[in-house]
Amino acid sequence: MSDLTDLELALRLADRADAITVAAFPRPDLVVETKPDRTPVSEADRAVEEEIRAGLAELRPGDRVVGEELGDTGSGPRRWIIDPIDGTKNFVRRIPVWATLLALEIDGLMSVGVVSAPALGRRWWAARREGAWVREGSGPPRRISVSKVDKLGDAHLSGAALSSWDDWGGPGVYVDLATRCYADRSFGDFWSHVLVAEGVCDIGLDPIVSLWDLAPLIVIVEEAGGRFTNFGGEARADGGSAISSNGLLHEEVRSVLTGGPR
Repeated sequence: MSDLTDLELALRLADRADAITVAAFPRPDLVVETKPDRTPVSEADRAVEEEIRAGLAELRPGDRVVGEELGDTGSGPRRWIIDPIDGTKNFVRRIPVWATLLALEIDGLMSVGVVSAPALGRRWWAARREGAWVREGSGPPRRISVSKVDKLGDAHLSGAALSSWDDWGGPGVYVDLATRCYADRSFGDFWSHVLVAEGVCDIGLDPIVSLWDLAPLIVIVEEAGGRFTNFGGEARADGGSAISSNGLLHEEVRSVLTGGPR
């Protein structure tokens, strides 16, 4: 094991991921395939995951690793979780809203999270009891915290595509919530939740997500003072859905979502 802390290592690995994604992002000849679940995967997705796995094999050889593209390897109480490119649909269309997501879970607790979005010039990270941070471009890190908005009518909501709401009663559920809020946007994927952590948005929603989509986000939002659960209210990254909030609005949001449109 190296002298780097787990957070320092995660940030170093994010640097290596960014070098790959930034080089691949503008390429018109990028190879893209369709996975069995009908979602795209690019050669850059696989290259990033391979690079992060290589770094972990060198510096944390005893740790378990699970990634979106290459599966689950190893065993033990320490598990690294990789989403090499969250927002591949954006990436392959040259829309700059995508990021590499990396988290470390220790004994069932998400302990370190990094979200690096180089095309946006931003990176967010957190470690337990060390706060949540953002860096913009080459500027200094800035500590972030959630908003203090306590009324749904004053809240900014960021949701997901309307087509993703079928398992929760259809898009009417989301529309019902959105019309109760001051404003709604669909920043999507990781961006909704890190904006909640920054206090820019007050609510972030994902009705259908996987472990690697959420693992670092739960650490970042909670360390920023917010709350992060699935729609059932469980604070877990593998719960299949996600609500991030400033905490003050969380139960009201959950009530609207689980009660259906009115």
